[in-house]
Amino acid sequence: MTYEDHDGSTPRTNDAWADALDRAVRLALATLRSAPSEAKAWEATAGSLEWTCWETTEHLADDLFFYGMQIATPRLPAGTDVPFEMRSRRPGGPVNTVHAHREPGPSGLLTVLEACGAMQVSLTRTTPPSARAHHCFGASDPAGFAAMGIVETLVHTYDIAAGLGIGFTAPDDLCAPVLERLFPQAPSDEAPWPTLLWATGRGELPDRERLEKWRWYGEVRQTA
Repeated sequence: MTYEDHDGSTPRTNDAWADALDRAVRLALATLRSAPSEAKAWEATAGSLEWTCWETTEHLADDLFFYGMQIATPRLPAGTDVPFEMRSRRPGGPVNTVHAHREPGPSGLLTVLEACGAMQVSLTRTTPPSARAHHCFGASDPAGFAAMGIVETLVHTYDIAAGLGIGFTAPDDLCAPVLERLFPQAPSDEAPWPTLLWATGRGELPDRERLEKWRWYGEVRQTA
């Protein structure tokens, strides 16, 4: 199946995007809960990133938290974020609002991820579709922030799984809608999952250079 062959079931409502985000988070949790439960294993580097698997999971939870909070407060001054304090626990580590206590180990870390994912899913359902909030890649609506959450969830699960020595492949019917929504520049004649990895600088496609820099386009676009 190529992105071009996708059956056209791109989510069109907040509820549909919330369902897709919920599915992505549940898939991530099922994958990562199959990984080694020893905390030491989570100190491995996450794929091609410079962060550990633990740090990358915290970063993913923080993304979902941020996206939920951002779209839930659309009356923010234009171009601004919810002013949560953010900090890194080490030089070069992710700068997060969300950090997990170490004592409960990986199971506690994944509970934090589950909670942040559930929060964004809920806020996607309950925030009016007309809401807009700032993101550095374009002011977006609840559906756009849900799409961003799906991308973060899929690609960071891929990163973390690589570091933990387990496999992860995202389903085409989750990848194709976010490619359509956020990556209008992506080729449409390749399979969706490899295309999403390519679009986020994590993979290669035939006759295309690997991306050293990448972005998505979160702004709301007119549809026919």
